[in-house]
Amino acid sequence: MAADRIVAVFGGVYNNALALEAVIADARRRGADELVCLGDMGGFGPHPDRVFAPLIDNDVRCIQGNYDDSIGNELDDCQCGYTDPRDNHYAQISYDYTLANTSADGRAWLRDLPPSGRDELAGRKVLYAHGSPRRVNEFLWDSTSGDAFLDHLLAAHETDVLFVTHTGLHWSRELPSGRVVINVGAIGRPANDGRTEVWYTLVRASDTGAPLSWQQIPVAYDHERLARQMRAEGLPELFAETILSGWWTTCLEVLPAKERHRSRY
Repeated sequence: MAADRIVAVFGGVYNNALALEAVIADARRRGADELVCLGDMGGFGPHPDRVFAPLIDNDVRCIQGNYDDSIGNELDDCQCGYTDPRDNHYAQISYDYTLANTSADGRAWLRDLPPSGRDELAGRKVLYAHGSPRRVNEFLWDSTSGDAFLDHLLAAHETDVLFVTHTGLHWSRELPSGRVVINVGAIGRPANDGRTEVWYTLVRASDTGAPLSWQQIPVAYDHERLARQMRAEGLPELFAETILSGWWTTCLEVLPAKERHRSRY
């Protein structure tokens, strides 16, 4: 009898090696034998090179995010997709730090990552992307992504289940058509909810005809240590405040009205 496939999917590592190691350990404890990362290894946190070993040593299947493309090709900015000057100001600080502190080997590894990935789980076609199948830095927010739009998006890209990240906020939805969209959120910083944990998604697929199932899981890690590392590296104090409080202090202007209303700031 074939065993169920248990796949852990996460994204938005943001240089947070401490959270990355905690998420991998948690997923392994829950029986995950496959790990998928949807990109953005760098940005926001300290010590970019520390995330590569956990990803490579644990055979994590990695998709290229906008940050990874920019760092790998040494572009001028993160291609984050922000339009507000304040958002872009802090994004540039984060990007410049990450580019300056990523090794040549790390940049080459990021440059060679695939922009998307395909799979089949429980007989359903699966697409892994960073922002969306249309654009690496497209934001798929829960409040502004309607069912009809999402259904059209998945149909156009010939998939039944879509996994994305980029927004930093986790959510999932089964559409009336039966197709599924799962935004796995980010493991590099909290979900702007006043909690210091980070979130990933654990998926269970059976070949017995049972439907695909998933749960979005919070993981605690040594966030106080991360904040100390950020301060030691001279990153903005606002970044450390986010890690310690669970509330975003930067990159807020991009949030839609409903998501912004749930914020402290």
